[in-house]
Amino acid sequence: MPQRTEKTGIDSNIIEHRPLYIFGLNMDGERLTPDDRTGKARKSHEAFVTSNLEFLEGIDSPVANAYRNFLRTWNPEEEIENDKLLILGKNYGKSGFAFCLTGYPDLLLHNDMQIIQKWEQIYHESSSEDKKGYVAQCAVSGEETEIARIHNKIKGVFGGLATGSVLIGFNNASENSYGNEQSYNSNISMSVMKKYTDALNFLLGSSKHKILLDDITIVFWAMDTSDAYEDAFMAMLCGQSDKMSAKETEGMLKGVLESGRVGKMTEGRLQSLDMIKPDVDFYMLGLKPNSSRLSVKFFYRKKYAELLWNIAGFQKDMQTSKELRPISFSRIKEELRSPKSTSEKINPTLLTKLFESVIYGNRYPMTLLETAVRRVKTDGDKRVNSVRAGVIKACINRNYKKEEFGVALDKDNCGQAYVCGRLFAVLEKLQRDASGIKLNRTIKDAYFASASAKPAIVFPKLIKLAQNHLNKVKSPAYYSILLGEIMDKLNGEFPETLLLQDQGRFIIGYYQQYQSFFEKKETNSEMEEN
Repeated sequence: MPQRTEKTGIDSNIIEHRPLYIFGLNMDGERLTPDDRTGKARKSHEAFVTSNLEFLEGIDSPVANAYRNFLRTWNPEEEIENDKLLILGKNYGKSGFAFCLTGYPDLLLHNDMQIIQKWEQIYHESSSEDKKGYVAQCAVSGEETEIARIHNKIKGVFGGLATGSVLIGFNNASENSYGNEQSYNSNISMSVMKKYTDALNFLLGSSKHKILLDDITIVFWAMDTSDAYEDAFMAMLCGQSDKMSAKETEGMLKGVLESGRVGKMTEGRLQSLDMIKPDVDFYMLGLKPNSSRLSVKFFYRKKYAELLWNIAGFQKDMQTSKELRPISFSRIKEELRSPKSTSEKINPTLLTKLFESVIYGNRYPMTLLETAVRRVKTDGDKRVNSVRAGVIKACINRNYKKEEFGVALDKDNCGQAYVCGRLFAVLEKLQRDASGIKLNRTIKDAYFASASAKPAIVFPKLIKLAQNHLNKVKSPAYYSILLGEIMDKLNGEFPETLLLQDQGRFIIGYYQQYQSFFEKKETNSEMEEN
């Protein structure tokens, strides 16, 4: 029914949906019982029966008559072993119920014409008895009509109240304007209020239309009846899809990324994804609970083809190998946290700005690079991986644009920070090969953070240490030549200090050089086979 009670006490709805009122039973562990300390279950059921029998007077339809029979014959004490309710378990109290005749699940009680007519009659009568509503021009529709004083609650937002929170509300006198109270300050008509709250509750009630970005609930929808738009959006950002298998999802993502790599999102690519309308508008709304209200963190609108192209560009920026591997937002969020902490929260402003950068193709937030570099420098053995390297590469490539880091080692790059990172990777590999065993502590554990910030202080020590390691490896000539080639690219001395973006370049140089050792092995083995 269109109006649900929001009172905290016992107050039944017409055509009730809550199990406590309908059945008069509590779920206590794994059993049903009509008893509780305050007798609320019994009182709620009695209120439900009384109000609904009164409402049904004068109505004669098959489904309404069956409902009346249910109200008169249901006895909570006799239903404590009801299999249909017991099977719900702990979900019993959270479930909502609707009524229909056996064999006709689509013909619901609340859609019966006689029920609807009776409801509208009572509703209009009660409305006319109330104080005459405030009439003004609706800010959305532009019509001169009754303005909603209190807006319906929105449910399904992560961290919000179980009973729902309002999007628009004015409770304090300091928020009133020109003597208007509560939502009369917002000038949203009753009809528009019901439409937007119903639509938002519908979207929030479906996992196909929302994702969670830390503590921000993102609701999204396309102005089209097909679910393909939302499904592909979920796959591109989250690496998951309701309609496609994991293999199909990965294939679709790689196809879109190929479009990003060649520089355009083709009409054929959209058609292959069952998206034949690239000009469809796509909306994204970010909501976060604040006390009993909801705050809007962002509201974006984009043409779908442009949106998909921007996401493909983001995924292209994140790649650190020749094999395309889509990176989800949740993975990035995890890599920005310390692995030693289970409670550390990422700054929601950072995640919001990152999301905006992805959607609009803008520069990435500066704090993203700062956070990723800090994590790499402080997280011990797990400091450098493909995701963190990808984040740093993406920030430098898009934000500074003086150089373009590829996905593979660039031996022609003479940037001093990049070369220092390469040198550190070679020195670490030399140490590992010289030891012949797994070391408890390497130069990466002892010197990585300081070498990436103050190369001139740290590298002379490491070069001296490397002389001992060269005497222990099987192929000292290989390392001597490689060290010489890299050091020749330095301008005769190590940089005194590396700023934040240069520390990022150091990390990329280190990561790409170290990964190249393993790529070289794979190439050699392939050549031997051929």
